[in-house]
Amino acid sequence: MKPMKEYAIPFVGLKQGNHNFEYKIDQTFFDYFEYEEFNNVDVSVNVVLNKKSTLLELHFEISGFVNVNCDVTNEPYNQNLHNSFDLVVKFGEAYNDEHIDILILPHGEYEINIQQYIYELIVLAVPIKRVHPGVEDGTLGSEILEKLEELSPKDNKEKTDEDIDPRWNTLKKLLTDK
Repeated sequence: MKPMKEYAIPFVGLKQGNHNFEYKIDQTFFDYFEYEEFNNVDVSVNVVLNKKSTLLELHFEISGFVNVNCDVTNEPYNQNLHNSFDLVVKFGEAYNDEHIDILILPHGEYEINIQQYIYELIVLAVPIKRVHPGVEDGTLGSEILEKLEELSPKDNKEKTDEDIDPRWNTLKKLLTDK
């Protein structure tokens, strides 16, 4: 997969100190990664690069929404996202990204591509179980919810001893006999 040039930050010409970079992420970004879980995307990414003499510190902040389908009703809804991530970039002999929040670039590199970090930050900000807010507060009217309610098991809390198999009564005596 060829890296996208607009997410490459050339840090060689930058002075020491903080530098801000802002990106607007939409559905075409995820089409590039062939990720089809989102119906629509509108996320703002703010990256603060703090250049120091021997390393780089990057602070990512995302906010916005992704339109996803509810896991219960399959109705699309906007899932709000807010997430942040810190990355430390050091320089060494060879490229190494084994650690989650530390990246080692070879000496002589002049830019860092952050597209993979933005992708992972957005995807991991979406909850594992996606539930439409209307399902949680009971305001969503859906055929699927009505069918689930109809097919759900009924509570039979009024079970009497007559409903229980008599063979279990003998086993209950073992609990009381000591």
